[in-house]
Amino acid sequence: MTSSDTELQILHRTRLLVGDDALSRLRNARVIIFGVGGVGSWCAESLVRSGIRRLTLVDSDRVCITNINRQLMATLPTVGRVKVEALRERLIDINPEAEIKAVQDIYNAENAASFHLEDYDVIVDAIDSLAEKTHLILTATSTKALFVSSMGAALKMDPTRVAVAEFWKASGCPLARALRNKFKRAKTFPSRKFKVVYSDELLPNVGVQILECPEPTVADTTDRLEGRADLMTHDWNTKKAQINGTVAHITAIFGFTLAGLIVAELSKE
Repeated sequence: MTSSDTELQILHRTRLLVGDDALSRLRNARVIIFGVGGVGSWCAESLVRSGIRRLTLVDSDRVCITNINRQLMATLPTVGRVKVEALRERLIDINPEAEIKAVQDIYNAENAASFHLEDYDVIVDAIDSLAEKTHLILTATSTKALFVSSMGAALKMDPTRVAVAEFWKASGCPLARALRNKFKRAKTFPSRKFKVVYSDELLPNVGVQILECPEPTVADTTDRLEGRADLMTHDWNTKKAQINGTVAHITAIFGFTLAGLIVAELSKE
């Protein structure tokens, strides 16, 4: 896979740090990210800026106004748009030669085979649903791909408590604990060890909770949204069992850390 002069200039600082061989591995790696919200969107951007060219983005949601506080592609002009498509546009702006595939879908047990995980070198789990996350972990660890996973990034404020650990050793994280308990109850376990990004911090929600995407609020937010009929016909995801407070610096650190693990591993000789 050849590079243009423009791409080589874009990646010049990365090339200086990792060298030509590692940069070639980054550029040729096939990566798939499940979930491009607060964590996955930042992971995707960091990967593309670091040299990843072949990236598949999987997420079923559209941009919601309450995503703006923490999700990379979420801005007032993108409210109502399909997340993976809005993110793909941004990533192509960063590197026009990148091959970014946007898949508006939800990973689950029924359609797992359609993603052909065996074709990827790297699989990133940044999804929220416990059932889908459990299945993805089991499926991804049965492949030869590098697999990394994000645990819960909500209800956290302290960046110094974000850490990396092997999944079974991530202590103090309710999501990691719930996943481990689910595996134990089913007596079905991941095929191999894998690293997760997590934090042992757990703060309470103290503000007033509203619906994730109340349509009247979205439609009336700004004159720039006037006439956007799609905002009133979108398929908002307001069925979450619990909506928790989240901030950008934490979700971004989670996403950047996942990307860092991937770049470091692919850069090894």
